[in-house]
Amino acid sequence: MFNNTQWLSQVREAVIDPGREIVDPHHHLWPKPLLSYDLEELWSDTEDGHKVVQTVFMECGSAYRTDGPEHMKPVGETQFVTAAAERAAQSPGKAQIAAIVAHADLRLAELDTVLDAHTAAAKGRFRGIRHAGAFEADAGALTIPGRGPKGLFADAAFRRGVVRLGARGLTYDTWIYHHQLPDYAALARAVPGTVMILDHFGTPLGVGPYAGKREEIFAKWKDDIAEVAACPNVYAKIGGMAMPDNGFGWNGREKPPSSDEFVEAQAPWYQHAIKVFGAGRCMFESNFPVDRLSLSYRTLWNGLKKIAKDYPEAAQAAMFSATARKVYKL
Repeated sequence: MFNNTQWLSQVREAVIDPGREIVDPHHHLWPKPLLSYDLEELWSDTEDGHKVVQTVFMECGSAYRTDGPEHMKPVGETQFVTAAAERAAQSPGKAQIAAIVAHADLRLAELDTVLDAHTAAAKGRFRGIRHAGAFEADAGALTIPGRGPKGLFADAAFRRGVVRLGARGLTYDTWIYHHQLPDYAALARAVPGTVMILDHFGTPLGVGPYAGKREEIFAKWKDDIAEVAACPNVYAKIGGMAMPDNGFGWNGREKPPSSDEFVEAQAPWYQHAIKVFGAGRCMFESNFPVDRLSLSYRTLWNGLKKIAKDYPEAAQAAMFSATARKVYKL
């Protein structure tokens, strides 16, 4: 799925601001032979010119246990990533997997047992849970459809689970679609003691019934994301909007986009998110290797640096590294 290096190599730009430290707060790993994006493949991206010093692994359903209780199977993913992080620690000059956001069903009566197991498996790197809420009723056109059930954020057991994360000093990440932002804001207001992280701008869709409606969606999204930003317990990961389902069509082209084309298409979304959240609650993310379907790591971070260039240095430092370090206690 992600073996598109030859296609990506058609666009090879000089690296912008190569000395700037980057903490990439959102990437995945899959073991061979599944989808195959392992530590070495991550490093091939993080070492492509930009100064990526730390990363945060985000759950993606990889390397689950194949036996034992169903609710404990996600702990296998944490064990897999911890092994990769420990291997990385033997190469201190390379990007380090500094934190792990794992998966658990937050509705479970056994939630604390699962959280304890993740804590033990991660060996000091466990920081939170992503129980994604992405639900789309008309999912036929989606390349990567979400698996969240309808109405998850209003579920009383789920909300208790999110509260429990906050009580344990853990974070709650989620992936949703743009039309779910009001429900997400309602959740955030209901659990003020839990630090919540919104991934990928709330994933504005641009395919299927949403194709050709980008301006209309953007106008509504601006109001909805401002409502989310009014909740002080929410932080925003700004990135992850080069997935096929965002509808820019880059993954299907003969040649991938340049960083200038990326900026032209997406800068208004970044600028509005930064405006309503403030740089201190925003963190640039790669969402690799999923966004690798559309553009290279080098091109992506060049584009992000172009978007950030007119902000004060303190704001840039926050978005490229400091916010992630604060939120994930790196």
